[in-house]
Amino acid sequence: MSETPIDLEPQLSIQPSSQPEPERRLQPPPLLQLPLPSRDTPETHQQAQIQPDLQLSESNPEHQHQVKPVWINHRRLLLLFLFGLSLCGAILGIIYYIHQNLQTRSNNQAGTETPCLSPACQWASTRLSMSADPFKQPCDYFLFTCGSDRLSPDSGGRQRGQGIPGHPQNQKEKAEWPERRGQSQDRGLIEQKIVDRKTVLLQYLKEILESNDRPGSTAVQKTKGFYHSCLDTKSIDTAGAEPFLTLIQKLGGWAVSGQWNQTDFNSTLSLLMRDYTTFPFFNLYVGKDPNEIAQGTTKRYIQIDQPDLLIPIEWNSKTQKSEAKTQTLRPFLASCYSYLALLGAPPSTSMRHVGMFISLSSELAVASAPLDYRLSKRQLFQRMTIKELQSQAPAIDWLGCLQAAFHPLPLIADDHVLLHNLPYIVQMSRIIGKWLDRHELSTSAPLHTYMVLNLLHTLMPALDSKFSETAKNLSVALGNTEGIAPRWKHCVLETERGFDLVLRELLNERTAHREAEEIIQNIFSSFKLKLNELKWTDQKSIQFVMKKVQSLIPRLWTTKEISSEAELDLLFSKVTVSTSNFFSNYVQLLSLWQKRRSQLLTELTEEPDVLSVTPFLLGDELLFPMGMFVPSHFHPTYPRAMNYGVMGFLIAKDLLHLILPDIYAQSETVHSVGECVWAHYLTVTEKTGRDGVSSLSASQLQEVWVQYSALQIALQAYHQTLKNHPSDTSMSGLSHTRLFLTSFSQVNCDSDPYRELMPLEPSFLITVICAKSDLCPTSLQCFNKTQQHPLQAC
Repeated sequence: MSETPIDLEPQLSIQPSSQPEPERRLQPPPLLQLPLPSRDTPETHQQAQIQPDLQLSESNPEHQHQVKPVWINHRRLLLLFLFGLSLCGAILGIIYYIHQNLQTRSNNQAGTETPCLSPACQWASTRLSMSADPFKQPCDYFLFTCGSDRLSPDSGGRQRGQGIPGHPQNQKEKAEWPERRGQSQDRGLIEQKIVDRKTVLLQYLKEILESNDRPGSTAVQKTKGFYHSCLDTKSIDTAGAEPFLTLIQKLGGWAVSGQWNQTDFNSTLSLLMRDYTTFPFFNLYVGKDPNEIAQGTTKRYIQIDQPDLLIPIEWNSKTQKSEAKTQTLRPFLASCYSYLALLGAPPSTSMRHVGMFISLSSELAVASAPLDYRLSKRQLFQRMTIKELQSQAPAIDWLGCLQAAFHPLPLIADDHVLLHNLPYIVQMSRIIGKWLDRHELSTSAPLHTYMVLNLLHTLMPALDSKFSETAKNLSVALGNTEGIAPRWKHCVLETERGFDLVLRELLNERTAHREAEEIIQNIFSSFKLKLNELKWTDQKSIQFVMKKVQSLIPRLWTTKEISSEAELDLLFSKVTVSTSNFFSNYVQLLSLWQKRRSQLLTELTEEPDVLSVTPFLLGDELLFPMGMFVPSHFHPTYPRAMNYGVMGFLIAKDLLHLILPDIYAQSETVHSVGECVWAHYLTVTEKTGRDGVSSLSASQLQEVWVQYSALQIALQAYHQTLKNHPSDTSMSGLSHTRLFLTSFSQVNCDSDPYRELMPLEPSFLITVICAKSDLCPTSLQCFNKTQQHPLQAC
C-alpha cells in the first residue's frame, strides 16, 4: 500500500544519505523531542522560585526556633524587612500578571495547545531548535546579513535569449546552479537559513526520486532509473570518451581523426537538431508573441535567436560589436586542445583544426549582440515567414531544419516565425557560405568540426568527468569563482528535462491541495485589505489597481487533465533505461526533449512547470505552482502558525512584487513606512546604516515596505483563521503568534530578483512589528542597547 504524502516529506534532511530509510523510522534525537502537555510549563517553574525563603522557613522548624530571639530583639528591623519583601512580591506578581496577560492576549499559552507530533513536525522542530529565538536573543537574532554568502542561481556571462518576454528558462543554466561559497560543517544554522526556494524544491524532488515507498508504474521506474544512472559516476568515468567517439562514427566521422565521409552540411545540421537537440549556429525555442498576448491569443510560434557561443566574448560599447580578447582566448585555446586530446586526436593535426574552429567562432561572435542592445534596436520578435527567412539567409535550409527539429509537425514555407536578431542570422548565413566556398579546406570540414564540438558540449553531462573538469578549469581561468552544483542537483535537473510529465504527476500526488488552496485564498483576501489601507497619490491609481486585483482568480496551478499510470507508461514505452549506461539514457532524454518541444508548439494551455516556485499571471488567473508548497516551507500537518509564518509571508511578498511593481510612485505610505522601519534598524543596531549608508534609495525603501507589508498580511491572515478555527497545534513549546514569528525568522532572504535591494535581514521585521505590544507574546526590547526613544509602530 502506498504511503500518504505526509509520510514521505520529512525524509528531506533527517537522513542525508542517498538511500533514505522509510519515514516511520525517522525520529529526532531524544533531546529534541517535543515537550508533553503534562510537563511543567516555564511559568510554573518560575512561580515555584518566587518565594524560596518562605518555603525554606516552612520546611525547617528548627531554623524558625533559632531566629526567634532575633525576632524579639529586632522587631522594628524585621517589620521593615517584611515590608520590603511584600513590596518585592507585589512587583513580581504584577510582572507575572502582565506576562500571563500578554501570553493570553496572544492567543493563549503553548501549554494549552496540542503539540504536533507528526514526522514532518518532528523534523521541523529539530530545525527550529537549531535557530536563534527572537524572543530570547532580541539584540542579535537578525544579524545574519542578506546576500553576503550566497551566489546567484543565474550562471550569466554569455549572451543569450534569456530575459526576452516569453523565453523559457535556459536548460543549460538550470543544470549549473552553484553551491554556496565558504560552507563549513560548523555553520549549520546559517546553511539552514540560506537555502532558497528552488533548492528546497530540488531537495524534495530528490527525495521523491530516491524513495522506495512503492514500485510505481513503468514510467516512474524509468524516471527513477534515469536519475540513479546519472548518479553512477563510476560507470560513466569507466566508459571514458568511447560512447562519444562511437556516435561520431555514426554521424560519418570527422576530419580531426582523418576519417570523415564528407557528409552534407545541412543534412548534418538537421540531424543534430532533431536527434541531439544541438543548435550550433542559432537557437530555437517556442513561445507566444507578446504583441498578441494582450489580445488574448494563445498561439505559439517558433522563435529563432543567436546561439550560445562556446567562445568567450565581450561587448565593446564603443564599436557596438562583440569581440574575443587575448586574455580570454588563451585559456579557451587550451581547453580546445584538451578536448581533442581526450578524444584521441593526433597532436600533429590538432593545432590546425583548433585554429579554424576559433577563427569561425570569432566571426560568428562579431555578429552577436547582448539583449539590452537588441531591445534598444527593436530587434526582438521580428515576424516573417520561413520563405522570407530563406531569402535573407540562404545558406541554411530553413524549412528542412525546422521540420527536423519539430518532427512530426507539418511545417510549410508560409508559416510564420519570430526572430530576435535578424542581423546576426543574415551575417551567419554569409559566414557559412564563405566557409563552404573555401575548397582548399576540404569543402565543409571546418563547419563539420565546429558542429561536432558543439555536440560534445551538449553531451558533456553524460561523459567522463575529465571533460567537465576541463570546462571547469576554463570557467575558473575566465574569472568565474562560483562553485559547482552537487551531482544530485545536476541529476534532478536532467531528469526533469526528459521526464517532467512523470515528476509533475508525482508532485501532484504529494501536494496538499486543500491546505494549499486555503492559504492562497486567505493571503489573497488579506492582501486586498492591505491595499485599502494605503494612501494613494491619486484616485486613478487606486481604481486601476483595485480593478485589476478584483478581476484576478487565484488558484493552485495544477494540470487540468491528470495523466493515468497507463497513459504515462504508453508515452514512455519506447524509452529503454539502462542502469549502467547513462550516455545511452541521456541521448534518449534529448529525443524526449525534442518531442516535448514539438508538443509545446501546438498546445493551447499552459501546463504546470515542475520547477516553478513563484506565482505568475495568465490572463485573469493568478497561478501558484505546486513547487511552492513543499517541505520545509509548507506541510499540511504543520501548525497553521508555521505555515502562515513561512509560506504565507512568501506568498504575500510574491503578490506585492507581481501586482504592485511601481507602488513607490503610487502611494505615499511606501516611503513613510520604509523610512520608519529603517529608523528602527538604525536605532537597534546603533549604526549609521548598512555599509555606512544612513538613507535608502527609492527601490530599497519599496523593498523594505514590501517585506514588512508581507509580514503584516500573513499575520493578519493567520489571526483571521484563528477567529474561524481557534484551535491550532504547537511546536517546540511554541504556538500561535510566537510560533508564527519564530517560524518567519527562519525565512531566508530568498533567491528572488529583489534580494539585493533589501538592506537588512528580513527577520528584523519582527522587532518592528512587535513595537505594537498587543501583537507579540512578549516585548522584544533590546535592553543592552542604548535607545533614547522607545520604538514607534510603523
